[in-house]
Amino acid sequence: MLSEGKTVINMSSISPIATREFASKLAFKNVGYVDAPVSGGEVGAKNATLTIMVGATEFEFTKTEPIFKLMGHNVTHVGNIGAGQVCKVANQMIVALNIEAVGEALLLASKAGVDPSKVRQALMGGFASSKVLEIHGERMIKRTFDPGFRVALHQKDLNLALSTARSLGVSLPNTSTAQELFNACSAAGDGARDHSSMVCALERLAQHEVA
Repeated sequence: MLSEGKTVINMSSISPIATREFASKLAFKNVGYVDAPVSGGEVGAKNATLTIMVGATEFEFTKTEPIFKLMGHNVTHVGNIGAGQVCKVANQMIVALNIEAVGEALLLASKAGVDPSKVRQALMGGFASSKVLEIHGERMIKRTFDPGFRVALHQKDLNLALSTARSLGVSLPNTSTAQELFNACSAAGDGARDHSSMVCALERLAQHEVA
């Protein structure tokens, strides 16, 4: 039983719509609610370097910010309740589409007879440079798909993005494509592998392996 004046902190990724419903129900009991999903994975959690996206009233954010500062350096009050979850699904959309872009680029290079490791090295010095190219590009080339962040978890987050988009009447065509590639990975038994293994779905379509 929750006492009045307490605050519930949710750091899981859940529906922004459900988040607002939970907060509304708790408000009747005079219980605060903060949604604070994170990015940074297992490494960020261990090193207390998580990015934390907070949705809360100004009062609840001020009250809980010192707790978040113990877990991460980049703590942002994105907006009111639900805003943190919206920010998290936006993050996961961007990451998924970057993984797809890097996978397609390295696959094309390899199929064309160009060393994908050299292509990655060259691109790291230009505008195409990204954390995904740096870290996951190397995973794709070296075939190191131990998680990391699992395909199944990224699928869950993209499902949240797509269901939220449907409720708002927004079309997310590229996010839908990325989700279908993750679905193909899961169907092939790769749901527990790192999400960089999305490239394996592309490889099966091309009948060619990046490495």
